Amino acid sequence: MNVVFMGTPGFACGPLETLVKSSHNLLAVVTVPDKPVGRGRRLSACEVKLKALEFHIPVLQPDNLRDPEFLGCMTALKADVYVVVAFRILPKKLYSIPALGAINVHASLLPKYRGAAPINQALLHGETETGLTSFFLTKQIDGGDIIDQTTTEIDENENFSSLYDRLSEMAGPFLLKTLDLITRPDFRPRSQDLSLATPAPKISTDDALIDWTADDRQVHNLIRAFSERPGAFTYLDDLQIKILGSLRVDFDSLPDLQPGETWIENKRFFVGTGGRPLLVTRLQPEGKKAMDALSFINGYRIKPYHRFSLTRKEVIN
Repeated sequence: MNVVFMGTPGFACGPLETLVKSSHNLLAVVTVPDKPVGRGRRLSACEVKLKALEFHIPVLQPDNLRDPEFLGCMTALKADVYVVVAFRILPKKLYSIPALGAINVHASLLPKYRGAAPINQALLHGETETGLTSFFLTKQIDGGDIIDQTTTEIDENENFSSLYDRLSEMAGPFLLKTLDLITRPDFRPRSQDLSLATPAPKISTDDALIDWTADDRQVHNLIRAFSERPGAFTYLDDLQIKILGSLRVDFDSLPDLQPGETWIENKRFFVGTGGRPLLVTRLQPEGKKAMDALSFINGYRIKPYHRFSLTRKEVIN
């Protein structure tokens, strides 16, 4: 088939490369315009553009998806189908152009976790299973008829980065299966059960602030959901600390710790929660590189009953 691919972040690079190496004819890649970054404000391309250029695929970067000139270019390509993976919301004038429509590969088992952050939300809610869903685009965000789904288990200690990478690897073969399905004469998509729909809104930095009064499972899931980006965080006096790794453990020898209170035992670093103490394994102090818990304890002279808090405290020298 003649295909146009649309995507932006690294998550979309796996399925893009699989599509390039398949028997399908990739006509072009549509992605976001280059953005200024850093102190020098130099223009920087997104991961999908870099991957497309690696394979010498033409790249379109419209500022406005409704621009008549852009829509004219898309019509002239005469694609059979558009493939959308982690991109912007498409207007009807755009997704209606190809004969077979536009399909989206979404990182959840729809109708669960519709929206921009399905992986974060699955981890935050302690899901034990997630997967990928392909569906036809409609006006309703992530609400179109389902083409196919594939599932994968989530380990209780798996974090965002590892699940993100794993789902991206799965998305390539899954996309090829989806493209095969929609060309079969007997294929019929299935509608989503609206009563089961749950949201996965875009996350903000404030969402990653750790409330140590929550139970240990909730705190652990928050840390998993926001590691490594943007990183679940807390405060130690006037210093912001990202908590990048944790484990739920059961040690009878630990004292009763108040939420946020620290304890060191056998070179292991524990923090009190509203439930059991949580074993913290990896941290990143503000302005520093990530480090293991022992390096943090030694470097910042952490003592028992130090306390992490919700706010930055002013320290008077």
